[in-house]
Amino acid sequence: MSLEPPLRVRKLQMTLQEKAKASPTYRFYSLYDKLYREDVLAYAWLLCRKNGGVAGVDGQTFERIEEEGVEKWLDRLAEELRHKTYRPQAVRRVWIPKPDGKRRPLGIPTIRDRVAQMAAVLVLSPIFEVDLAEEQYAYREGRSALDAVKKVHALLNMGYTEVIDADLSGYFDSIPHHALMKSLARRISDGVMLALLKAWLEMPVEEEEERGRKRRTTQAKDRGRGTPQGAPISPLLANLYMRRFILGWKRQGWAAKWAAHIVSYADDYVILCRHHAQEAREQMERIMERIGLTVNQEKTRICRVPEQSFDFLGYTFGLCHKPITGHSYLGTQPSKKRVNRLLQSVSEQLRRDTQGSTGEELVSILNRRLRGWANYFCLGSVSRAYRTVDRHVRYRLRRWLCRKHKVLGQGKTQFPHWFLQDKLGLLSLGSLTRSLPWA
Repeated sequence: MSLEPPLRVRKLQMTLQEKAKASPTYRFYSLYDKLYREDVLAYAWLLCRKNGGVAGVDGQTFERIEEEGVEKWLDRLAEELRHKTYRPQAVRRVWIPKPDGKRRPLGIPTIRDRVAQMAAVLVLSPIFEVDLAEEQYAYREGRSALDAVKKVHALLNMGYTEVIDADLSGYFDSIPHHALMKSLARRISDGVMLALLKAWLEMPVEEEEERGRKRRTTQAKDRGRGTPQGAPISPLLANLYMRRFILGWKRQGWAAKWAAHIVSYADDYVILCRHHAQEAREQMERIMERIGLTVNQEKTRICRVPEQSFDFLGYTFGLCHKPITGHSYLGTQPSKKRVNRLLQSVSEQLRRDTQGSTGEELVSILNRRLRGWANYFCLGSVSRAYRTVDRHVRYRLRRWLCRKHKVLGQGKTQFPHWFLQDKLGLLSLGSLTRSLPWA
């Protein structure tokens, strides 16, 4: 459930956005004082609390702050911001496994820094929202990844079937600070606000080594590159810098010359053309090089639909066939990688459970995961993927029940479909397809 901003916060955001929209070249000179407004900080706290997350380098948790008193804690933060004594702390780095076996760095700021950054996002997002390109779908109110999926599907059916499936190498870690600050300064003349944004870009990173020793580095400051991926301010900065590429692409005339359309979701993007995809790819790489970003040559490719297919935002785009008539059409379906990732997570969940849960409790956990997955993968031809998931979940759940109740065999007789669905309440994704939209 989304948290609606308080009336005064929403009024502030609307005022800033209307001013930015009416004056595309206007630079806002008084923004910093909005950060420590009581209503802004209180709403920023609620948003951070809703997102949850673990403690940063200071070990402070949401629960401990609530025990001590949120209002007093926010008052102290407001005083630090007001008197300009606030200094960001280090970011705790953890590594998240990726499906290809590699690891992705994730930065965890302290809750204090998260709330301050969220307050800045509340103030700055309305200003920069009006400047973002139509092609950008990530982290924007009223837009989603599913909207980007629908746009790509529509362009394919309009004949834009030469697709540059692009990939950037370490986008968040590669954004040049100097160029990013110039993008921010286009709209901000408040020196204190700009200094604070730069301080967040240059936060040191602390990570735990194998033997438990902690190591702190200032790599971002030394290199002059990177945004702390995982911090509340990072999505806004990532969107703002990707805008440079999209504007350059259009202003230099390449979009019109090759009838090439970009669809971007943060650092994931595709370029769809009618013809001349190779020339468009070469020009795209030159622009990225000029703005300090690197195209991953191994993962970037040109795909010609319908002879080939490509994945974008978890969906596979390509030739599909209607199950009854066999008629072919350009459509979407959940990608095999994302289906397999869900199957693996279900297996791990059922292996991790120590048999202390009841069947109903475990099924409740599974249902939340399945429903969340199906809420996203609801476009196009989903029936086959849903059947695959349903079969796997039933099989793994029966194995778990057999272990729990010391039953030999696969458990099909002891735990039939009706028992799993009617008795335990297991969600069947196949039953959801009657009400789903088609891409």
